[in-house]
Amino acid sequence: MTDPARGERLRSYLNELYGEPRAAEVLPRLLDKVEHHFPATERKNERSGEAYSQSTVMLITYGDQVRQQGEAPLETLRHFLLENNLEDQLSAVHILPFYPYSSDDGFSVINYRTVDRNLGKWPDVEALAEHFDLMFDLVLNHISSRSAWFLNYLDGDPPWHKFFIEVDPKTDLSAVVRPRSLPLLTPFETSRGRRHVWTTFSDDQIDLNFAEPDVLVEMADVMLEYLARGARILRLDAIAYLWKEIGTSCINDKRTHTVVKLLRALCEEAAQDTLILTETNLPHDQNVSYFGDGDEAHVVYQFSLPPLLLDAMTTGDAGPLVRWLTDLEPPPPGTTFLNFTASHDGIGVRPLEGLVPPERLGELQQEVLDNGGRVSTRRLADGSDSPYELNISYFNAVGGNDPEFQVRRFLATQAVMLALKGIPAVYFHSLVGTPNDLEGLAKTGRARSINRRRYEMGELRNLIQDGGPQTEVFDGYQKMLTARVGQPAFHPDADQQVWPVDAAAVAAFLRTPENGARVLVAVNFSSEERLIEMPAPSAQDLLTDAPPKTRDGRLVLTPYQAAWLTLDD
Repeated sequence: MTDPARGERLRSYLNELYGEPRAAEVLPRLLDKVEHHFPATERKNERSGEAYSQSTVMLITYGDQVRQQGEAPLETLRHFLLENNLEDQLSAVHILPFYPYSSDDGFSVINYRTVDRNLGKWPDVEALAEHFDLMFDLVLNHISSRSAWFLNYLDGDPPWHKFFIEVDPKTDLSAVVRPRSLPLLTPFETSRGRRHVWTTFSDDQIDLNFAEPDVLVEMADVMLEYLARGARILRLDAIAYLWKEIGTSCINDKRTHTVVKLLRALCEEAAQDTLILTETNLPHDQNVSYFGDGDEAHVVYQFSLPPLLLDAMTTGDAGPLVRWLTDLEPPPPGTTFLNFTASHDGIGVRPLEGLVPPERLGELQQEVLDNGGRVSTRRLADGSDSPYELNISYFNAVGGNDPEFQVRRFLATQAVMLALKGIPAVYFHSLVGTPNDLEGLAKTGRARSINRRRYEMGELRNLIQDGGPQTEVFDGYQKMLTARVGQPAFHPDADQQVWPVDAAAVAAFLRTPENGARVLVAVNFSSEERLIEMPAPSAQDLLTDAPPKTRDGRLVLTPYQAAWLTLDD
């Protein structure tokens, strides 16, 4: 039986979206979907344990990230993780879209409900779930032009004829915020003649019409099936663009926030342990708005972190990073941040808006280009293009002109990310220090391919064992992960305070748990030695398993050194 208070909340959300008459019709359909996937007699009314802890660390990976002849890639991925004892260091795995797709490496979904046969089958996903919590992508803003849904739309079949957004190409759409320098409308020949449909991201990714209740019901059913298949975390992809109203910016619409609340309430009705993560690569204030009043996302990406860390390492000036950390407000109770430096996407630069001056952003773009990367753009209302993301391997991005320090510089950025308040998410290519994939870039012609390389199992084993830079990164990363998961100070909810220092090149912050030792995190972003004051007379560095180097009672940080100091008061 549905919890009465939650049922009333669902009804109120539906009223906001569709009005009372339609809400009364849609609510029982949604509850029937819940009952189908999660019969009332089998549901849990409370969480089974703590939502997250210091041992919660997520890996971001493609399903075919590691391949081996004669084996499903999802099975090979599981073998790689287990043979390297990563089960002890990683608690969750985000398998990027593993459904049949037609473009964008999975984010143009042909069929939401099946596993891409090139990756494996549902039992391969379930086998991973025996060792890790899994995050699935709910790609709910758009679907492939080759999907049955869209093909039915082209034929004019109900209810699919209402699933997509038709717009007269003469309509003034200049107010719409654009994430790409591509046409917003794409023409298609239908059984009713030529129609122009809304395509926010590409002409193969057709936006769904959530103003039509049938779309919401169908996507809710997909979401519930994912939960029944073992997803513990749901990533709401491109959620900010979900609701469209011509004459507005069509981003962060209040009804988009209502949809997030509604999906969360459905998850709470079906599977209490579910966490909702919103993907909104936007300026910080817009990004954190998806916490709502603690009733929307449980987890929100820290999109400002990757470019701020890169800026600090590129300039040797940690000022913008420290100011951002100082001003960072804690999330609402029961919610947290997802910290990361790299992912399947590029490094977004919109989250730098207001944090660094335009000329400094220009210098960062040039540094990325100098290190072999690319810069992708978005279309502005006046028709001009503006930088949107930096496409580069994070390992190459921090390389700079110091190849002998490249591994150290890279691991220093990861040490900050892993230690910050929130849940850390490690991209597979950061874990193994993958350089720019220029061959992949040349093959696809897509800038994002530079950081989406796939490996053969034998090749990868050699790279992480041959003593080269990738071995150093892999070993160094594993050491940091092992140190993190045992420290209460790194619990996502543990207090975080910026530690004042008189060196512009140093970022330092103090993590204080309810119980256990405090940990001072300090990183030197410069090529020269720096000294800072310590908050306690004695300490142990978790990253070296030894007391830190001091001089005149001050902590000595060598070039690009990261330190995690447990403090003995």
